[in-house]
Amino acid sequence: MKLFRRFLPLLVLLLIIASCKTKSSAISNSAEIKSLSARKVSNRHIAKSFQKETIDARLKVVYKDKKTNQTLHVKLRIQKDKVIWLNVTYKGIILVARAKITPQSVSYYEKINKTYFVGDFNVLRNFLGAEVNFTQLQNLLLGQAIFDLKAQKYTAEINDNAHLLTPKQQQTLFDILFWINPAHYKLDKQELKSLEKNQVLQIGYQNYALIEGETFPKHIEIKAMENDEVTSININYTSVLFNKNIRTPFRIPNGYKQVVF
Repeated sequence: MKLFRRFLPLLVLLLIIASCKTKSSAISNSAEIKSLSARKVSNRHIAKSFQKETIDARLKVVYKDKKTNQTLHVKLRIQKDKVIWLNVTYKGIILVARAKITPQSVSYYEKINKTYFVGDFNVLRNFLGAEVNFTQLQNLLLGQAIFDLKAQKYTAEINDNAHLLTPKQQQTLFDILFWINPAHYKLDKQELKSLEKNQVLQIGYQNYALIEGETFPKHIEIKAMENDEVTSININYTSVLFNKNIRTPFRIPNGYKQVVF
C-alpha cells in the first residue's frame, strides 16, 4: 500500500494556514538548547496552538514530481476547527479546483477532468490506509504535531539543534518523529516513514513569522520519497487576515463525474 504517495493529492487540496506580509515580523529559528523532558517539550508545543477564529489567506504552491512542475495560486479560508475552504487557480485566474472540508465531510471538484468527490473521513481512512481526521490535517499545516502528544508517552533527545520527540510505542504502519524548535516550540519538521516499504513523508517548516501574536510558518516544504522517486510541494504564504467574516461557498457544477475511492 503506497500510503505516502496516496497522501499527496489530498495535501495539494489541503494546503492551509497563513503567514506573512501584513503586520508580521520574522522569528529567529536559532536558540540555545538544553535537555528537557518529553513532557515539558510537549506542553510547550501544545501551548503554541493556534488561537484565532478565522483565517483569510493567499498562498503560492509549487508542485514537482518526475513529470510535473506546476505553480498554483490558492485562496484559503479557515474557520478554526470547523471549515477549511480552498480555491485553487492557475496564474491566479483560471479555476483549477475547489475544496471544502469539515470534521464530518470532505468535498472537492476539479475542472481538468470534470470530476468531484463527496465523502467523509472514514472513506479517506480506507483510501489512505491510516487514521486521518480534520484536526490532523489542520495541525499539519499549522506547524503543530499531527498526533495528540498527550495521547501517548514520548522520549526526548537533542537532534539537529531541536527537541526530537519519538513515541515510546510507534504506529503500526509507520514511524512518526517530531523535531520541535527550542526558540518558539513550533515544529521544525515532522516525519512519517516506513522502512519496510522504503517510504518517507517529510513536512518541514523552514521559517516562521509573528503575526498578531501568533507564530506561523512562512514556508512549508513537503517531500514524499519512495525508492528513487521524490515528489515535493512548496508552500509560500503571501497574505493573511485574521478574525474577519468569511464565506465558504461550494457547489458541484453540473455534468461532473463522481470519484469513488
